[in-house]
Amino acid sequence: MINERPENSPPQDIKVAVIESVIASFQANKEFADKAVRQLPDDKLHVSLDANTNSIAVIMKHIAGNLRSRWTDFLTTDGEKLWRDRDDEFVDSFANREALLAHWEEGWNCLFATLESLQSEDLSKEVTIRGESHSVPLALHRSLAHCGYHIGQIMMIARILAGDEWETITIPRGESASYNRKVWGSDSVDAQQ
Repeated sequence: MINERPENSPPQDIKVAVIESVIASFQANKEFADKAVRQLPDDKLHVSLDANTNSIAVIMKHIAGNLRSRWTDFLTTDGEKLWRDRDDEFVDSFANREALLAHWEEGWNCLFATLESLQSEDLSKEVTIRGESHSVPLALHRSLAHCGYHIGQIMMIARILAGDEWETITIPRGESASYNRKVWGSDSVDAQQ
């Protein structure tokens, strides 16, 4: 299992480091989305900014469906499962936040369970997505990029819909120096200038 080494100790294997970095990146992306979604009331999760954009609920449904398809039997079956109904992922069908979040978590749980089960030797294997061959590292990064793209959409839509109630998820505008002082101390920041 990947996370069996002591916290903050360097990995002995570059392949383990790759898998761990992908897990950390997915976790960070999910946390950004979760923080954005928590700032909105239920009804705003279903608001489309215009006729050509998806609501946050639809984007979450799509991400979850994609993750379930890609990460179920990741090493042994094509990433595009026959049971997946991708077109339905773009139909807002959740009656409430609880059902939406349960579906969302199901997709992420599938991803994280699979990533945690990967062994360093798995990085040298090939998988297919829609019949196209991918190295395992390429499949990892393809999925990470796909999620990052859609999570950026979630954050942008949530920011617009929250209006003045929005609480910044990253370092607030104009507060980088203050943040750096808190992290590194004033002497370190002043020395860099």
